[in-house]
Amino acid sequence: MATVIGIDHIYITVSDLARSRAFYDTVFKEVLGFRSNTFTLGGDPHVQYYNRHFGYVLRPARVAQAHEPYAPGLHHLCLRVDSIDDVRTVAAALNAAGISATPATLHGDYAPDYWATFFTDPDGVRLEVTNYRQERRDRHDRWDGLPG
Repeated sequence: MATVIGIDHIYITVSDLARSRAFYDTVFKEVLGFRSNTFTLGGDPHVQYYNRHFGYVLRPARVAQAHEPYAPGLHHLCLRVDSIDDVRTVAAALNAAGISATPATLHGDYAPDYWATFFTDPDGVRLEVTNYRQERRDRHDRWDGLPG
């Protein structure tokens, strides 16, 4: 059996590529340190943000409708940083850059050490940044001994 070792890329359709690019340039490049490039696929311009782990690609939408997180499809995307202090840093940096992010807050109903900040892209896609929680660390480090 093959083992999945990560997410390679995620494609997001956007209603206004220039507006979304300005938003994601701030989020991914300025705040989170991603790199970017552009390419054309099927005649459509694309913008890719990437780090060592995965790519996040913007492509123009072909249907004009508002994002509805409770319809089938993407509800939200959560990115992981190493520590609670990193979540605080990201929240502060987003707000300083003019992106309305919630304060880094403990969400004990999710997990006893679950800290997160939430914000929304120009099309209404909800984004989250959370810390690398102990349960996730244990899952990674003790995978072979866990029940399945």
